[in-house]
Amino acid sequence: MKTFQWCLILITTAVIVTGCAAAENTTANDNSDKQDMIVQGNNTFALELYARLQNSDGNLFLSPYSISTALAMTYAGARSRTAEQMADMLHFPVGQSPAHLNSRQLASEFGKRIKDLNARGENGAYELTVANALWGQKDYGFLAEFLELVETHYDGRLNEVDFIGATETARQTINAWVEKKTKEKIKNLIPKGMLDSMTRLVLTNAIYFKGNWAQQFEEDRTREAPFTLSDGKKIDVPMMNQTTKFNYMETDTLQGLELPYVDDELSMIVLLPKEHDGLGELEQSLTLEKLSEWQSKLRKREVIVSIPKFKLTSQFSLASILKAMGMTDAFSGSANFSGMNGKRNLAISAVIHKAYVDVNEEGTEAAAATAVTMRLTSMGPGSQPPVFRADHPFLFLIRDNQSGSILFIGRLMNPKA
Repeated sequence: MKTFQWCLILITTAVIVTGCAAAENTTANDNSDKQDMIVQGNNTFALELYARLQNSDGNLFLSPYSISTALAMTYAGARSRTAEQMADMLHFPVGQSPAHLNSRQLASEFGKRIKDLNARGENGAYELTVANALWGQKDYGFLAEFLELVETHYDGRLNEVDFIGATETARQTINAWVEKKTKEKIKNLIPKGMLDSMTRLVLTNAIYFKGNWAQQFEEDRTREAPFTLSDGKKIDVPMMNQTTKFNYMETDTLQGLELPYVDDELSMIVLLPKEHDGLGELEQSLTLEKLSEWQSKLRKREVIVSIPKFKLTSQFSLASILKAMGMTDAFSGSANFSGMNGKRNLAISAVIHKAYVDVNEEGTEAAAATAVTMRLTSMGPGSQPPVFRADHPFLFLIRDNQSGSILFIGRLMNPKA
């Protein structure tokens, strides 16, 4: 029997910045509540971002966790209305009330989650790494407080490069880091022309996961079978098959299946519409409350499972989408990132995200990358086992079962695209 490995795509988020005109002691319960608030906020942002991206054609895959983390590092340097807009859009639980966090506490809680994921990935039966880095113009004069906060809580150390005199070298250096952290799955994240002599800072995040299925697929049971596209056209694709006990649920319109990885610490959840053209309706109804409702209905039972082998890559430039979601000042002359350098002369010029996933009998490999660039600017169980046959478009996500965090989310429209 072949080992089924799931290697989650490394997502690197790069925030590119350009220029323009005390943590409190808490109890264990308080810490748990704060983590819950962070996770719920991140998951809400994940589904809202997916809702913005779902109108694009074809396959889709991303790591909202990577994007949230890269923007959280950027948020550490935001002030006034820029910070308020970012916190609202990202659903960060920050504010003045005792029930909310301040900026440093937010970074601390994010950091605890990153350290936990990395520790489990290092010691567990799967690979999981979250990496952050800052790439700043040499001798630029970033505030020590900003650099200390990002390094302490996000493990994002400053690497000095020369955007002014050696732009292409700086781009290649950042892309090489992304490629290394994603085990060569994400290449050329930042394309030529994205950086220039006005760039002052690039913030990157990368997440990588690889694990074995708890219930493995046998390669010799994979068969070519029809996959029905949303328009009714059929194509032949390799379908993997097994019959065993999984957490399963169904409603009048969809089926849900949880495929756990070894140790049951992470899982892939597949949401399959009952109609071949039903994914659009499913996506329209996808909210955090609805997802929680479907997950609460999952029950262990024997299921006859068929899912396709597939690989897909997605790449996004997210600036216009994030602005439409309410984060407007950060990209304009009104931006206030004075927490980075003591001045109001930096703005985000780009947020780039790229993700990759490969699902097969040997395993699944996934990687994604996001870059934020900143630059200077002038301004009921039944009697028979149910059949879960994913032979038409479906939605899938990878979650950390311990925290409930959505690490990756995507849809498969065409396994051969």
